[in-house]
Amino acid sequence: METNILSGKPTVEEVSGLEGTLRPRNLEEFVGQEKLKENLRVFIEAAKKRGEPLDHVLFYSPPGLGKTTLAGILSREMGVNLKTTSGPILERVGDLAGMLTDLSEGDVFFIDEIHRLSPTVEEALYPVMEDFTFYINTGRGPAASSLKLAIQKFTLIGATTRGGLLTGPLRDRFGIVGNLNFYTIPELEKILHRSAQLLKIAAEPEGVAEIAKRSRGTPRIANRLLRRVRDFAQVKAQGVITQAVSESSLNSLEVDPEGLDAADRRLLLTLIEKFKGGPVGIDTLAIAISEEIDNLTDVYEPFLIQAGFLTRTPRGRVATPKAYTHLKISPPKKGPELF
Repeated sequence: METNILSGKPTVEEVSGLEGTLRPRNLEEFVGQEKLKENLRVFIEAAKKRGEPLDHVLFYSPPGLGKTTLAGILSREMGVNLKTTSGPILERVGDLAGMLTDLSEGDVFFIDEIHRLSPTVEEALYPVMEDFTFYINTGRGPAASSLKLAIQKFTLIGATTRGGLLTGPLRDRFGIVGNLNFYTIPELEKILHRSAQLLKIAAEPEGVAEIAKRSRGTPRIANRLLRRVRDFAQVKAQGVITQAVSESSLNSLEVDPEGLDAADRRLLLTLIEKFKGGPVGIDTLAIAISEEIDNLTDVYEPFLIQAGFLTRTPRGRVATPKAYTHLKISPPKKGPELF
């Protein structure tokens, strides 16, 4: 499925390796999430002093905020290998066994989209997380038996965009839990300046600031917009990203000054024009704009709620006064019911 330019999910181009060249290599290079970084430094130093693997870690946030990057940083800070997979890939218990037996002492085992693990794989993971023992069931019926397989001590790092979908038993087995927040504009500017240097892009501070302002508080989106604005700059502006070039380029990409694109505006317009601003259920809204529910909850809603354009209520989604103002629509005399 094609990825929206303002989606936090990685594009095919980014998955193929381009994004990896821009990722920070250590906690010093990692911009933002200061409280989380401070805590991680303590946990890493303590684990090193004890000569033990880092405790199991869970990161949750909307896509594109740095969960995978932090997993790589933790493995490098601990001086161990990183093995990566994702929840949908681990379809069978045998798939999990193959990866676990390949781990060395202290390695980091990263599972992206951990909320999508199958129930059988998740249950097989419990004893591994607790006492590094993997149980293999053999035979059926009265002849069934269970074999114990010792696994090297390792650190499991799970990442999820849907923390609420994690089962209680799995969530409780993580000793370290970190929530990554959206980034401020100054933080995004630092990230963009670093990316511009790595990509050898000529960019003025004002041009970078304009991109940061429209990047929805998400580094992955900021870097993606930087590359697209670079294209416009090379064709139309002698290769230099100025404020005027950024504004013109992002307007051409239909990314407005608030960081909303055509899909965001369509969602808000549908909510306002078809449902009088809400409240409306997520299922109904998804059907109305021909979008998948997961995309609404994972991609669109986190930023729209964070930026104050949308709110959730017990009865459904509601457009805020800020949404009416941004779309230049007069709000109803009696505003939508918020609670």
